[in-house]
Amino acid sequence: MTNTSNSAHEQPIKGVSRRGLLLGAGGLVGGGLIGAATGYSAASVGAPAAPGDLQQPVTVSPGVANTQVTVSEPYGTDSIPFYGPRQAGVDTPLQAHGIFIGLNLHDDTDSDRLASMMRLLTDDAARLTQGRGALADLDEELAAAPARLTVTFGFGSAVFDRTKPELKPPWLKPLPEYSIDQLDPAWSGGDMVIQIQGDDPLSVAHARRMLLKDSRAFASVAWVQTGFTHARASHPDDTTMRNLFGQVDGTGNPVSGSDQAERVVWGVGNGDGNGTKTLQPWIENGTSMVIRRIAMNVDEWDELDRPMQEGVIGRKLGSGAPLTGEQEHDAPDFEALGPAGFPVISDIAHIRRARTTDSDEAMFRRSFNYDEQPTSSGSALHGQTGVSESGLIFVAFQCDVGLQYTPIQDRLAETDHLNLWTIPIGSAVFAIPPGCAADGYIGEPLFV
Repeated sequence: MTNTSNSAHEQPIKGVSRRGLLLGAGGLVGGGLIGAATGYSAASVGAPAAPGDLQQPVTVSPGVANTQVTVSEPYGTDSIPFYGPRQAGVDTPLQAHGIFIGLNLHDDTDSDRLASMMRLLTDDAARLTQGRGALADLDEELAAAPARLTVTFGFGSAVFDRTKPELKPPWLKPLPEYSIDQLDPAWSGGDMVIQIQGDDPLSVAHARRMLLKDSRAFASVAWVQTGFTHARASHPDDTTMRNLFGQVDGTGNPVSGSDQAERVVWGVGNGDGNGTKTLQPWIENGTSMVIRRIAMNVDEWDELDRPMQEGVIGRKLGSGAPLTGEQEHDAPDFEALGPAGFPVISDIAHIRRARTTDSDEAMFRRSFNYDEQPTSSGSALHGQTGVSESGLIFVAFQCDVGLQYTPIQDRLAETDHLNLWTIPIGSAVFAIPPGCAADGYIGEPLFV
């Protein structure tokens, strides 16, 4: 587990020359699934503050026409340790901004060159997340306020094919083809992923540029997805985010650090004892990552009245509580009947389709909204009208994609009322390697 720290220099950053990084290993540089996001899981534990509560007191200047509101303490120097047995950015607190970069390896990027690339990326990511400039950074001031910046690396099949195929997990392959999908190659696949997240879009953008400069001799950009959640201090840190349908998104997440989270994400221990799966991490302190880009037809969604919107999901908009409860984390009562004798939570409501009696069929969601410039006539592929081009970058971490994620997605793809307003347009699966020590680099077990 990684913990937030207020020191930008808590961990040593090993100093190395860029030439040494490039040549040291012999590499030469050349010229839902909106699905379960709002669904119920048997793994639900804990009760974060109600959505909409402010995080901390603010100071308001009285008698001033343009009232100024000042947060009581700055967040810019907050940092999350980079080095450790597990990578940060998996079950660390959710930040306000996220960038996901898919990379395709060059044909000549063999095992030695891959190792060189990961040395470069690891060293610069460690520096940037602790508020220091990258090795060749001429604008290091842009890195001075990391604001909980994290960088997480994931590998696709090609990385294993060029290093140690015997370590490749069996679930590392495209998800099954679903009838609800309209996948666009522009948002799908990839040989590697770099996930960059933080509370300051400036430090996030700077990290993106520095890390892409590191990788450009070894790989090309396949796709870039940029998203956002709530601004920090607009809500308590543990508030469940809302998607652009206005619904809380991620209520069923296991609490980070709990026995259930250790079981679901890392395959460690027995969780709450209700699981039936044989979960085995592909490598110690490693996990898996699913990224699904979900186009959301928010304009047609707006044509529904509030009770209809709540009925589609099975949750109340205001509190996030199930229709049979009062608080967000109340367990849904799927047997409850309304005055007319019909289920309060319908048979095709989103949370009913996402439910499970097996606590191992769960994931840790870490999703971000996206809101792009719409075209004048809208996108027929995305089912949108020209007013909005919005959706969700759905990100899920779990020990085993095939045993934990796929069964939930199968049910949602089969029958989920929400499918009328959502279309999956991108999909990718990656293996997340363990973290590393200050004298190592991410992915090292694949190269030694």
